[in-house]
Amino acid sequence: MQSLQEKASEWSGVDTADAFAIDDTNLFQKLGLQTFINLSTNFYTRVYDDEEEEWFRSIFANSKKEEAIQNQYEFFVQRMGGPPLYSQRKGHPALIGRHRPFPVTHQAAGRWLHHMEKALESTPDIDADSKVKMMNFFRHTAFFLVAGDELKN
Repeated sequence: MQSLQEKASEWSGVDTADAFAIDDTNLFQKLGLQTFINLSTNFYTRVYDDEEEEWFRSIFANSKKEEAIQNQYEFFVQRMGGPPLYSQRKGHPALIGRHRPFPVTHQAAGRWLHHMEKALESTPDIDADSKVKMMNFFRHTAFFLVAGDELKN
């Protein structure tokens, strides 16, 4: 039986070493807090304005945009070398458990990644190498959550 990490690597096309290359550099020190806030704001603006795939936007209908932005940037800051902002406010990230109420499907992961890739592209303070590392982490993690979601069934 495949582990969640193995499934995530297979489905995302990103091996574990590339997914966790974000740990080779302290991206928080390199990029700073405001860059993560800008990335998450850019991402959620795209999500909440998604007119092409309303089914995806509807996943977030019961969430406040400002809270979603804060949750995301605090998690990113914590995961990428900064202070434990997310855990201090909300407890352990427990990504699979926190995403359990949502339909975390292959299609939803693809749409999430679409918006994140566009957000990364349009966040000028993130250098090309960091964008690659972050996108590999995001791809792998998105499909890790899909694999975790399949445990519900």
